[in-house]
Amino acid sequence: MTLAVLGLAALITTMLCAFALPSIHGGPHRVPIGVTGSQQRAETLQKNVDGDAWDVRLYETPATVKAAITDREIAGGLAVTAHSVDVYLATAGGPSAAGALTALADNIAGQHNTHAVVHDVVPFTKDDPRGGGLTAALLPMIFGGIFPALILGNLFRGHRGLRTRLAGVLLFSVVGGAAVAAFLQFVTHSTDGEYWRVALGLALGLAALSTTVLGLKSVLGMGGLALGGGLLMLLGNPLACLATGPHWLPAGWATLGQLLPPGATGSLLRANAFFDGTGSAYPALILAAWVALGLALTLLADRRGNRATAPQPEGTPVMERITA
Repeated sequence: MTLAVLGLAALITTMLCAFALPSIHGGPHRVPIGVTGSQQRAETLQKNVDGDAWDVRLYETPATVKAAITDREIAGGLAVTAHSVDVYLATAGGPSAAGALTALADNIAGQHNTHAVVHDVVPFTKDDPRGGGLTAALLPMIFGGIFPALILGNLFRGHRGLRTRLAGVLLFSVVGGAAVAAFLQFVTHSTDGEYWRVALGLALGLAALSTTVLGLKSVLGMGGLALGGGLLMLLGNPLACLATGPHWLPAGWATLGQLLPPGATGSLLRANAFFDGTGSAYPALILAAWVALGLALTLLADRRGNRATAPQPEGTPVMERITA
């Protein structure tokens, strides 16, 4: 009874930390932005703006700023002239940071008695300008990772069901990735990148989610299922930053979120859907590592099960059989 109460208290505390603290401390945290203009104006702006919120980098021309945005070196940029402040955004890369940068540009323009002109270099699609479909896809994908592991793990038990369990979660991941990509591109029109690239990225994400839960369940039983679900739902979901972008959380929270399967899946989806795959290597490696971990745990549990149920030789004394 005491352990159950302590476990429930720890669970509630974890939920509060994962959901409340990042929201309270949310805001731009060392968001990389580019600044261009006359050398004096650019250097002055860098000196005044660079700090905890912004990581300001100097560029020669607006064209180099836009190229750096599409290459994902920076999240946005400012071009300061005597007549205006041009702000270059990548709304699809992080709408919250884009909004904060726009507010910063308006403030700077007000100080110079001029106006800010917004250029969205990497926007969301016209049919989903706020990226609502993209954000809404994360939670169903998390459930889509948990349910196959739960169902297949219960239906196909033991060593005989090992291949079916593994083939089932991997097949579901491929089909699920293709289905989610089709829904986002052809139903809600939330993405307009290359379809198969998006689908394969989502398939890898679903494979990471489902194999992780399957592996934990194989090793720890229903406790492993609870651990996997909590890892994905209570930490992975609020720290994924799919709606805001990774620079909106403090460094530690943002790093943890991008190392978990939901956050890495969101980052890979964003890279494939809006940046032609630029920046996809890191989240893909993270997801591949989770797939490998899940498979390793599943195989380890199967090996232990085989040892536990292996028949003893005929000549083994009874006491040795009992203690084996």
